[in-house]
Amino acid sequence: MKAFIISLLCCICITLAAETPDNNEKKGGLLESLYPVHPDEPIAEGRILTGVTVSLLQATSQDEALNIIIGDIYEADGYKFSAELTGGYFYKDARAIGMHLGYTRTWVDIDFAILKDIADVAQHRKYMSNGFFVQPFMKHYLKILDSRILYLFNETSLKVGYSYGISQSDDGKDMTKTQSHTWTFAAGLNPGVCIMVMNRFAFEVSVGLLGVSSNIIDMEENDEKHSKLTYNVIDYSINLLALDLSLVYFF
Repeated sequence: MKAFIISLLCCICITLAAETPDNNEKKGGLLESLYPVHPDEPIAEGRILTGVTVSLLQATSQDEALNIIIGDIYEADGYKFSAELTGGYFYKDARAIGMHLGYTRTWVDIDFAILKDIADVAQHRKYMSNGFFVQPFMKHYLKILDSRILYLFNETSLKVGYSYGISQSDDGKDMTKTQSHTWTFAAGLNPGVCIMVMNRFAFEVSVGLLGVSSNIIDMEENDEKHSKLTYNVIDYSINLLALDLSLVYFF
């Protein structure tokens, strides 16, 4: 938890340090090349931004067995759906505060066998979870070109999420049911690019640059066994395969 708090403070400090200075402040470095924001631009003071992000990942395997080194998957079906709403207000030119609200749902149904030649352990497992999160953010746009089409930005956010999941496994003899309650706290930096495709519509693409998360998981098996797991993750890597794409409207 200490690492989480320290990284959160670092994220906020980096965002504040990167903010565009007022006209009467001394500029330096990258900020010397920034162009002024005009009152009628989408990122001008007093504007409002709204956005929506929807994703669906679905997988199905029903033909030949899929070998996974230690066993085989005979049949699998599942999906992960997520939807997110975004709202923000520009309290100053190129600077906005707002919040993300999101919902996720995961469902998996799988038949598999492990170590077939040795133990011949086969199971049918189902898993389903529903989650919600709120994510307040501070967003800073950089106008590096004398254009109203392309802007760079950085978003610093703090995410609080809760999810409830239930897993059921059946090996033909015994059935096990596991319930889990997960709280997630995360902070991170997400730089990206905003491309205006119409008068007020834009596509925004961002990638996680720095992140820290803390997870608290309560698990209960067959309404009897109870366990609790807490773990922290600090991530300084950049995953270019995990891009976030959002449709944003300014008004």
